[in-house]
Amino acid sequence: MPQRTDSGALDPALRASIERSGYYPALVAEAVETALGGEPVISHLVHQETTFDAEEVRRHVTVLALTARRLVVGHTDEHGTEPELDGVDSQVGSYASTSTETVRLDRVSTVVVTRVVDDPAKHVRGTLPREVVLTVGWGAVGRVDLEPANCGDPHCEADHGYTGTVTGDDLSLRVSTGADGPDAVRMTLEFAEALAAATVELGVPGRG
Repeated sequence: MPQRTDSGALDPALRASIERSGYYPALVAEAVETALGGEPVISHLVHQETTFDAEEVRRHVTVLALTARRLVVGHTDEHGTEPELDGVDSQVGSYASTSTETVRLDRVSTVVVTRVVDDPAKHVRGTLPREVVLTVGWGAVGRVDLEPANCGDPHCEADHGYTGTVTGDDLSLRVSTGADGPDAVRMTLEFAEALAAATVELGVPGRG
């Protein structure tokens, strides 16, 4: 059974989701509670990923909490043993690190929801997609994709420089019914809808 957290001030539904993930719930809940600063939570999402590194299994949990004014993003990572500490040869047990970021909703510039569906010709409104990718940008991280520019003449050998795009990719979550279950996909869509609605109310160009 997941360890219960001692975080009475945290939104009960959010606390229950963190505990249900079973991933160091006391640590995760404490960090998110501190970042929220007592603000009521409108919507939330807890997503856990498991990765395999050599012979070790590591986990990462992302917590998203939406308030009337902010988006709180929490990341907690599990790390393997540390072979050396402060220059002393010693074997330290596994450890975890947790970080939180608070983003004003008026800074959210993009809310992108990508749905992957099977047999799209027979799609029925309300049917869950097979996979959902939620991407949120607020300008903290940017990615530049460049490629050589050309003038359209296949025989031209002139240097036309480069062309490309700059995209924000501060947060990207992928969930699927196969790996995470239908409830995780449903909750991701519900959170994306709530976040998009909150940005629209503030006149922010984010869209779901």
